[in-house]
Amino acid sequence: MKLSNKLILSFLLAIFLSIFLISLIANSMINKRFDTYLVEEQQERLKRISRDLNQLYNENGHVFYGREINSYARLENIYIEVRDLDDKVLYASSNAGHMMHMGGMHGRMMRRHGMSGGQYVEKEFPLMAGDEKIGKLIIGYIDNSYLTEGALVFKETLAKSIFLSALFALFIGLGISILLSKSITRPLLDIRNMAIDIRKGNLNKRSVVKTNTREIKDLSESINYLAESLARQEDIRRKYAQDISHELRTPLTTLKSHLEALLDGIWEPNEEHLGILMAEIDRLSSLVDELRKSFRAREDEIILNKTTFNLSQELATIVTSFIPLYEKKACSIDMDIKDPIYIHMDRDKLRQIIHNLLSNSLKFLEKGGRVKIILREENNKAIIKVIDNGMGIKEDELPFVFNRFYSTKKTGEGASPSTGLGLTITKSIVEAHDGSIDIDSVYGEGTVVTIVLPLGS
Repeated sequence: MKLSNKLILSFLLAIFLSIFLISLIANSMINKRFDTYLVEEQQERLKRISRDLNQLYNENGHVFYGREINSYARLENIYIEVRDLDDKVLYASSNAGHMMHMGGMHGRMMRRHGMSGGQYVEKEFPLMAGDEKIGKLIIGYIDNSYLTEGALVFKETLAKSIFLSALFALFIGLGISILLSKSITRPLLDIRNMAIDIRKGNLNKRSVVKTNTREIKDLSESINYLAESLARQEDIRRKYAQDISHELRTPLTTLKSHLEALLDGIWEPNEEHLGILMAEIDRLSSLVDELRKSFRAREDEIILNKTTFNLSQELATIVTSFIPLYEKKACSIDMDIKDPIYIHMDRDKLRQIIHNLLSNSLKFLEKGGRVKIILREENNKAIIKVIDNGMGIKEDELPFVFNRFYSTKKTGEGASPSTGLGLTITKSIVEAHDGSIDIDSVYGEGTVVTIVLPLGS
């Protein structure tokens, strides 16, 4: 069953039960209150009759005349009997048979309206001579005689009115149920259709629902966020695939051409040519390794193993480990480190940052080149500078140095392979620690890399 039909049935059932209960209660309460009113009116009528009879008795000199009693009894549709204190009947109206006849007529009227006939009952009142009770007044009547034709018609009209009102309200409720159901299901259907489009691969689809329901708005926003996230992930995947394909194609093409040259006899398998092949293989190996690090760096943006340690000491240890590499290339590396400076961050990630920067500087240094590492503390932040006098970076290339797979050292510029991922990984790690990285460079003069890390990050 469709959600809209379920909602309509649910709303309709709730409305029907509500109207049924309200109508039942209202009809019962009104009828009960109306019957109570009629009974009270009848009791007041009987009291009035007893007062009238007592007044008539005293005005006639403590006697009753049969003609007066009979006329009064017929007028009020009651039976009147006067007794002394010993229950001896003194006077009695002549309409006892008429009362039975009236009871029969009343009963037929009641049954005509679907109700049971009444019973003959008598009620006793005192007969007073001044302030002295001298006898009894017996008034006989049909117990439900208060239910006249007019009263019964009123009760039936009331029941019909309540029924028609309930039926009318039910139809109105049906209309409201349909409108409410559509107002709820229409945006849900839009969201469902969007989800189907996303499942089919249309990640540019967005949910635009018009509703005042907070939960549906939140659902729509969540679906849109999911679609945007999937679209971003898809863009990243395609970009990675394109970049990887591009970066792998170059060394593979070189290897293929060189191997074809060797197979065709154009090249001799000497040390120089084999060294070129080995350099391309090293480039491929380095590229794969950097790709692995790149993906891992994305995870590290979320999960970091932070500890508090001496940044000055750790930085000095890392720089010292690079001294032999720099000396092998006839370059120098110096330190200007303020000690002690303590920081709260991932120690392994710090090592990765410095290793990437020092390795990158070494690639671009010529014989006799210099690198200087500076560490300072300013405004509860650690400032790390890596300064070299290498070849520098061209001004038009500087905005792209943090892009994935972008390298200022093109293929053929030396034997050392470059994947263009080192700075990308470094930037992601720095930003994961709420830090920043900036590069200033003058082509032909050198480069300054500045890293700012909060000490308490």
